[in-house]
Amino acid sequence: MKKILIVLTNTTRYGETTDPTGLWLGEATEFALIMQQAGYQVDYVSPKGGFVPLDPRSMKYTDAEVMAFYETADFQKRALTASLAPDEVNPADYIAIYYAGGHGVMWDFPDNPELQQLAVSIYKNHGYVTSVCHGIAGLLNIKIDGQYLIAGRKVTGFTKAEEVLAGKQSVVPFFNQVAAEKRGANFVKQRAYKEFAVQDGQLITGQNPFSAKAVARLLVKNLKQVS
Repeated sequence: MKKILIVLTNTTRYGETTDPTGLWLGEATEFALIMQQAGYQVDYVSPKGGFVPLDPRSMKYTDAEVMAFYETADFQKRALTASLAPDEVNPADYIAIYYAGGHGVMWDFPDNPELQQLAVSIYKNHGYVTSVCHGIAGLLNIKIDGQYLIAGRKVTGFTKAEEVLAGKQSVVPFFNQVAAEKRGANFVKQRAYKEFAVQDGQLITGQNPFSAKAVARLLVKNLKQVS
């Protein structure tokens, strides 16, 4: 059985500010837990490999399940301490790639050609390209045969309204919703901070931090149909 590749950020702060950011913990743990419960092995990669910081705000939105997964030696090591670098990953081993969010990804996901090539290879091998919340930043510049992957496709991610509600509209380098629409995506959304995930072929995307489980459930449903 092929594995699932989870992409995490290495960014520790909002741009040139001193404000800390990083991975939104639940977006990785909730997704990974469902995939493992379904029988799939997960691996973790980041743009630089190695250390993955946590957005400190995300620790306020945990439950017993998230904390139990976070505290495992496996997650502490393979995700947060020694994540893989892109050149250590063989895309042929994976049936799906999942871009977890947290504001940090907006600085190191969009323009990383190595991650983009991993996604292209998985997609062309009939695998799934998935994301949640700010993780859609990793999809923005992926191209298949010269065309944006998300062009003309139904996707979702952290909305402009949600960014304003989060109070980060003045420090983010762009709005994911606006950037996706500029690339021709059909960006769909529901009420702010409501669980929502959408599928368009091999693309599965979730709107906000509360949508990681919905993305995972959709992916498992698809994988079970082809296994």
